[in-house]
Amino acid sequence: MSDFSVPGLLSIQVAGAVALTPLLVGVMRQTRARLEGRAGAGIAQPWRDVRKLLAKEPLQAAASGPLLSAAPLVLITSSLVLCALVPLVGTPTLDRVPDDLFVVVSVLLLGTVALALLGLESGTAFGGMGSSRHMTIAALVEPTVLVAVYALSIPVGTSALSAIVAARVASPSSVVSPVGLLAVVALGIGVVAETGRLPVDNPSTHLELTMVHEAMVLESSGRDLVWLEVGSWLRLTALLGLLVNLAVPWGVATTLSVQAVLVGVAAIVVKLVAAGIVVAAGEVFVAKLRLFRVPELLAGSFVLAFLAVTASFLIGGAP
Repeated sequence: MSDFSVPGLLSIQVAGAVALTPLLVGVMRQTRARLEGRAGAGIAQPWRDVRKLLAKEPLQAAASGPLLSAAPLVLITSSLVLCALVPLVGTPTLDRVPDDLFVVVSVLLLGTVALALLGLESGTAFGGMGSSRHMTIAALVEPTVLVAVYALSIPVGTSALSAIVAARVASPSSVVSPVGLLAVVALGIGVVAETGRLPVDNPSTHLELTMVHEAMVLESSGRDLVWLEVGSWLRLTALLGLLVNLAVPWGVATTLSVQAVLVGVAAIVVKLVAAGIVVAAGEVFVAKLRLFRVPELLAGSFVLAFLAVTASFLIGGAP
């Protein structure tokens, strides 16, 4: 059997992310339900929700503009591009499609801005409140993600995510180095905040005093709501996948052979499910922070990322 091509690998990666993401969300919800003493709706419930909403026409207010329809498409498109750029299954990439750290953060920011504009376009107090909180959190999270991964890029000499992950696969000692540990912890806090999980945001609440993401999508329905929810889930899959591949890089395909790609697919599925269970279990025992305490947590994560950069320079670029 011939080896995969790079476009084939990226197609597998994106298609796998789309297929796995609802199940990942279902596993996380089911884990929380079991630990809280509830039966839960089952891990396939997100898929059933998507199928139901796809059959419904979106409803919009008479005075609403085209942004209510455009923002969900921008979010789902940016999320799919993010899943293609982040090395989830393997590190081989296209020459003209850079998986550079700054490109990935820019694509991430594009979806963030689309969500914020959606909340403002709805014209409701809840939407504006959610957008304000969302951009406040994003202004603190994006630099943390950027600096944390930059710390890992210094020993490699490039900001390409595929090269960073490949270097960590080739050098297991970098996983437990001070630079690696500080950067991964900082990135983990940033991923939790960026994807709207506890203790920064509660994805299962509709209380106006606590919700952030839900406040921005309250006026969306039908297919528009599907694109928003699936887009947000794909961001969770991409960022959580990047985190686990940087923390536990083994299994990531560094070649295009059939065996390496199949191992890469199996590895990312196992790592994502395990990470999802850990995140969901942690949410059960962690209360949501007050809004004005969130910047303190995110500032702490930025300090960890900055220390990782400092340690990387002090070590002299050694992995």
